[in-house]
Parts: sequence; C-alpha cells; structure tokens
Amino acid sequence: MTNQPYDGYDGYDGYDPYGQQPQHAQQPQHPQGQAPQAWPGQGYQQGHQGYPGYEDPHAAQQYTQQWQGQTWETQTHQQVSAPAAADTAYLPPQGYAAPAPAPAEVADASGDGYGPATLGGNTRVTDAQRARAEGRSPIIEPGMQPAALTALLGLLLAGAAAVGTYALLVPLVVLQAVTAAGWFRLNGMWPARQGIALGFAGALAADAALLASGRSPAAILGTLGVWVLLALVLQLRSHADPDERMYGLMATVAAAALAIVAGGYLAADADAVTVGAVAVAVAVLARALPLPTAASVVVALLAAAGGGGVAGAMTGLGTSGALLGAGAAACALIGHRVASYDYPSRFVHFTAGVALPLSAAAPAVYVLGRALV
Repeated sequence: MTNQPYDGYDGYDGYDPYGQQPQHAQQPQHPQGQAPQAWPGQGYQQGHQGYPGYEDPHAAQQYTQQWQGQTWETQTHQQVSAPAAADTAYLPPQGYAAPAPAPAEVADASGDGYGPATLGGNTRVTDAQRARAEGRSPIIEPGMQPAALTALLGLLLAGAAAVGTYALLVPLVVLQAVTAAGWFRLNGMWPARQGIALGFAGALAADAALLASGRSPAAILGTLGVWVLLALVLQLRSHADPDERMYGLMATVAAAALAIVAGGYLAADADAVTVGAVAVAVAVLARALPLPTAASVVVALLAAAGGGGVAGAMTGLGTSGALLGAGAAACALIGHRVASYDYPSRFVHFTAGVALPLSAAAPAVYVLGRALV
C-alpha cells in the first residue's frame, strides 16, 4: 500500500475503447496530496496517440471553449461602410417640428370666445380654458342674448298665468324641457337622451298630478320621490363603470328634480306667478349689463324689487310684490351663476342659461306667494 493518489493501473492513463494495447506514458509529477486535473477525454487522446510527448495540433482547439455566435476580432478590424441612402429610405424623415403653442397663447379666430364643434377635437381653446390656464376664474356668464330669451320666457309665464291654468302649461312645459336638456349639457353629458327624457317625463307627470290634485304641492313631492327611485333602478341596470353610473345617477336625479320643481309655477297663486316671472325677467336683464359682478348683483336685485312692486300694483299683491320679486330674483341669480360655471359652451348658455334662473325661482314664487297673498 502507498499514500500516493491512485493514478491508474500499471501506468495506464485510461481505457482504450478501440481495444488497442495500452501504452506506457510518462505521468507528470504532482504535489503530494493533490490529484491531477485532466480534461474530459484526455485519457483517450493520450492513449490513442500512443507516444509520450506527442502534441496533437488539434488538441488545443478541442479542449478550449468554443463560442456559438459572432465574436469580435482582436487582431484585425474590417472597415464597415455606412449603409446607402436607398437602404434606409423607408425610415420617416427625422426633423424638428416647431413646438405647439401653449393653450394660453392660442388665439380664438372666431371672435366670440368659442371654437367650432368638431368630432375630431378642436385645437383652439375657449375663453374659459384660457382663463383656467392663466390662473383666472373659468366663469363665463351667458350674456345678453340668453338673458333676453329668459326675459321673454318669463313674460310669457306672467301673461299666461293671468289668462288661466291651462294657458300657463304651454310656456311651463317649454321651460321644463329646456331645463332637463340644459342640466345634462352643463354637466358635460351629451347626448343623454334617456336621462333628458326621464327628467322631462317626470316634469310632465308632476304637472298631471298637480292638475289632478287641484294644484296641491304634495303632488310635486310625491312625483319627485317616485322619479328618484326610478332613476336609481335604471342606473343599477346599467353596464357602465361604477363611477359613471354614480355620475349619471346624480345628473339624472338633479335634472328631474329641477324640471319637476319648475312645476311650482303651476301650484302657486296666479298673481304670485305674474309678479315673480316679471321680477326674474328684469333681474336677468340687469345682471347682463356690462358692470362689475358685485355692482351687477346689487342692481339686479334692486331692479327686480322695483319690477315686482310695479307688477304687484297691477295685481292683488300691492307693495308685497317688491318683496316677492326680490326673493325670486335672488334664487334666479343663483341659477344664473350655476349656468355660468366651468367651461360653459354656447349650447349651455342657450339652454341652462335660459332655463335655470326661472326654474330656481319657482320655489320662492310658491312659498312667498302663499305667505304674502
């Protein structure tokens, strides 16, 4: 026995798979306790060559690591020419376009503060968008033309109330339809035919209930409760996202409520309707004057009180018409402010801007009319 590591039998490096007689080869000396290291198949190569000291010219290639792919030359470098222009002709031209102007710098060429309504989008900005980009308030008031339409519709309500209940239905139905459509457009939901139709149907149902009940205000409250439940059921059956369903529910309920509440003109006393409608017409026209906001509000309230006093003198209210007119005008100015808020368009101004002042004033006309008559 010996302490030397096993290095083969009788000087043989390995097994010759071809059956040849093994050849004696001189083994390299290794430090004591360290086993020789050999590449896989080294025994076959040495045994097959059969002569010690014989160097196989291909042995180095066989046992070195081979790369399976392209490598970089370390000795010589081939000149690489740039691709021809025809080879890259399919590429889009690379250039620098002029930067787009900021929203605050884009000029409105229409001159009226609005860009044309297009399906592909409008690169121009409205006055409200420019105001928000510049850090100013985006409130844009409807202006004189919507105010004139509001005044006309108010005078129609006042004259129809003096004629009779069924005559009042004609301008009232128009007011309720424009209210429902204007509220949806004010909230950015357009087209919303189902919601508009639901709100307008609620208004018609409230009018019918008022006439059937002898103009009892309980008909308005009952119709409003039923329509809120109906809107809730319809929105729960919608397949839209939860956020969209909630937004649609709130818009539908608000539109129906405003259109139904406008039926208060039908429940109110005829003289109160005349005075209140005249006061709203005067207040909206005064509010459209080119004055500072605070001064415009004060002038509108004073004008409404004066107009209500004149209309009250022509009816049975007398001087109480001034108080009723001021109260109705205060509610109308709130509706006017709502119609001016957050990027209003021309369509908003000619729907919500026309109808909301009169619809918002209907509860005041009913309550103050009952209290003062």
